[in-house]
Amino acid sequence: MSIERLNPAGLYAVPHLISQAVRSTGRTVVHLSGQVAWDVHGNLTGAGDHAAQAATIADNITAALAAAGAGWDDVVKETIYVVDHRPELVPVIFAALRRGPAPASTLIPVQALFQPGYLIEVDIVAAVP
Repeated sequence: MSIERLNPAGLYAVPHLISQAVRSTGRTVVHLSGQVAWDVHGNLTGAGDHAAQAATIADNITAALAAAGAGWDDVVKETIYVVDHRPELVPVIFAALRRGPAPASTLIPVQALFQPGYLIEVDIVAAVP
């Protein structure tokens, strides 16, 4: 049961941020619902602040992973949706989300999320032993 993070020659390598490919063997796949910056009562946190929302999202992901018997080392894929995306937000968002090895990753600028005020949503796939 292993996870192998691949950054093959010929592809741009940014291993501290993303892995170009991830291979897992002998594991159960866990899909998390998209996580946003809400508290346990469903209230928006970090209004207008991408960094604050990313930190709350990372905490929510930690809780959801733990409920599934997983941790950040088990994350193999993330999709990040960002409202009002600007290139300078990339390190801010990844600073909050890099609590384990870099997974395969996609960042998608979007016009809006499900409700006004939410700036980031993160979809996670983990591979649990």
